[in-house]
Amino acid sequence: MKTLFNELTEANIGKVLENEPLAKHTTIKIGGPADIYVEPNSTDSLCKTIEIIKDKNVKWTVIGRGSNLLVADKGIEGVVIKLGAGMDDFDLNGEILTVGGGCSVIRLATIISKKGLSGLEFASGIPGSIGGAVYMNAGAHGSDMSNIVVKARILFNDGTIQWLSNEELDFSYRTSILQEKRPGICIEAVLQLKTGEKEDIVAVMQKNKDYRRDTQPWNYPCAGSIFRNPLPNYAGQLVEAAGLKGYQLGGAKISEMHGNFIVNAGGATAQDVLDLIAFVKKTILEKYDIRMETEVEIIGRN
Repeated sequence: MKTLFNELTEANIGKVLENEPLAKHTTIKIGGPADIYVEPNSTDSLCKTIEIIKDKNVKWTVIGRGSNLLVADKGIEGVVIKLGAGMDDFDLNGEILTVGGGCSVIRLATIISKKGLSGLEFASGIPGSIGGAVYMNAGAHGSDMSNIVVKARILFNDGTIQWLSNEELDFSYRTSILQEKRPGICIEAVLQLKTGEKEDIVAVMQKNKDYRRDTQPWNYPCAGSIFRNPLPNYAGQLVEAAGLKGYQLGGAKISEMHGNFIVNAGGATAQDVLDLIAFVKKTILEKYDIRMETEVEIIGRN
């Protein structure tokens, strides 16, 4: 691993660190170390990184801004590549937006709204990256990424890169083809926006932001929604009806504001969160005969 670290460092691809705690890179502030951590400074550097890693036959994992992500306490084996600075640029051509996978969804939505372009209002409070939003078909307020993605440039697990159309991405509720059918990560996306009235767009954005601030626990480290809504039911309502809001195991606590959020109440471990998830699943199954599925992605060493 030291040879790989030295080669990545000498390749001038961006930030390269050893044994980097991933708690620094997840919104819930939980996660053990990455053997090697890389933040490529461009798409070309990302491709070079993958080329070097594949040559050494080492495992690699790509993350974005760390929302909707729970990293194991033992960390992640091999190389963790974070899409961030250097892969967060965007280009606007009329109503067509091309954006890097590392770009902040909130930042992008804010900038676009001020230009009088509609389509990203729903995303005004989603604390993730464009790459992650495409990967999980992030959505809120009656819309999601499937409504605006024209195509996405995907880095597949075998290291190949290919553009996939909206249809090929096979979007459905909080899922895409990238999660299981063709595992991969979005490194760039082309979005179709619409011209609208700037004042109206900004007003909707502010309304959505206010709603999230008033109903979701952003004053605590958290990973966003933990469970997918078992439609026609809603996960948060089921958890609340079961009397579980405020329930705590170790440092992990079900938010008293919203039943579908688990917060790091202080010193929480990934195992605390996993134990709490298992407890919620068991309780909801016993009370309502409904099987809960996680929306948060759980990765890392067992």
